[in-house]
Amino acid sequence: MADRKPLVAITGASSGIGEAVARAFSAAGHPLLLMARRLDRLEALGLPDAVLKKVDVRDRDALAAAVREAEDAYGPVDMMFANAGVARLGDIAAQPPEDWDEMIDINTKGVMNSVHAVMNGMIARKHGTLVMMSSIAGRKVYPDHTVYCGTKFFVHAVSESLREYLAPHDVRVIVVSPGIIDTEVLDGVKDETTLANYRANKAAIGGGISADIVAELIIDAYDKPQRAIVQEIVITPTRQKY
Repeated sequence: MADRKPLVAITGASSGIGEAVARAFSAAGHPLLLMARRLDRLEALGLPDAVLKKVDVRDRDALAAAVREAEDAYGPVDMMFANAGVARLGDIAAQPPEDWDEMIDINTKGVMNSVHAVMNGMIARKHGTLVMMSSIAGRKVYPDHTVYCGTKFFVHAVSESLREYLAPHDVRVIVVSPGIIDTEVLDGVKDETTLANYRANKAAIGGGISADIVAELIIDAYDKPQRAIVQEIVITPTRQKY
């Protein structure tokens, strides 16, 4: 269909902000490429015009193959939301290095694999948007967030460089930096002291905010004319002071 809206790709689409963004863009009429390690969760969303792929963003070839399949069905990816990530928070001196490896591989290499799968096509078309999932922890550091903060600072640095590189090609790079959001992020925290402190802080500020609020901001930024860019979205609960 000539009037069909362009394809939107989302990694980590099975829950949290990824799921909320998938629902928002589907409601707006976009076909979707939804990628996650939990295919059953993607299927449970029941969204129309969606290619669902079980993809680990550490697997560059699988991610690129999913993009090709979806583009064959719905045309070029116009927005890639590089959202997949994990938060293995904990005391850096006691934390298993394997937790560092997982965060580094998913939160940094996974983001770059997502960008790589679509960037050259966007350059050739002189149109497209990369939405990069960072965190308030990519702007400041926190105890027990050492490696996680490092991965999110990486996203900020890479995004700034990519934005400068892609600007002459009319490709936008938007960084999303949420604070405490109601998602499943705590499911990956194994350190009991860190988990208790996080929950206490969350309770002290009245809880997190809905992922739907973040999704609304992303779709609003995407819908701006291509020559206008919201460079970064920073969203936290009002009572979150740090």
